[in-house]
Amino acid sequence: MSEPLVCPGCGAGGGSQERFCSRCGSPFVLAPGPGWPQPRDDDAAVRARKIHPPYAEGEPVRVATAQNQPEAELVQGLLLEAGIPSLARRSGGFDVPDFLAAGPRDVLVPRGGEAAARELLGTPPVTGGRRTPAPAWVQTLALALAVLVLALVAAGIVSAVVG
Repeated sequence: MSEPLVCPGCGAGGGSQERFCSRCGSPFVLAPGPGWPQPRDDDAAVRARKIHPPYAEGEPVRVATAQNQPEAELVQGLLLEAGIPSLARRSGGFDVPDFLAAGPRDVLVPRGGEAAARELLGTPPVTGGRRTPAPAWVQTLALALAVLVLALVAAGIVSAVVG
């Protein structure tokens, strides 16, 4: 690749083997000039220029849940303005055809951008997936109901055998 590269953020030049600017982290683009193709200005290119490279590393993790597709797109826009790439997907277990905008969506970001996304959105970090135990009165009530059900089943069996 012999075309000259330039950073669209700060204007620094880059070598043919480099992908991102060492000063600001923006991806390099072809240098504009006579005979050179102009940089793309479509939506994908504009979005790619906004993404901060360290936030794009790692497997996707869920950082937010939206009630519908427009809300998920709003959250994605907030994340993109902070340089965090994201993906919205339909939450599992919701029975609506895929072509409809209704239904909850999970917003996922790469592991590298999880902390920044949670701070931006104000969502709490996931804590190991452990549930807190139920209060003692709930446990006692559940035990009493289980004993009652067993006693009624046993009484039904005894009355059916004797009668």
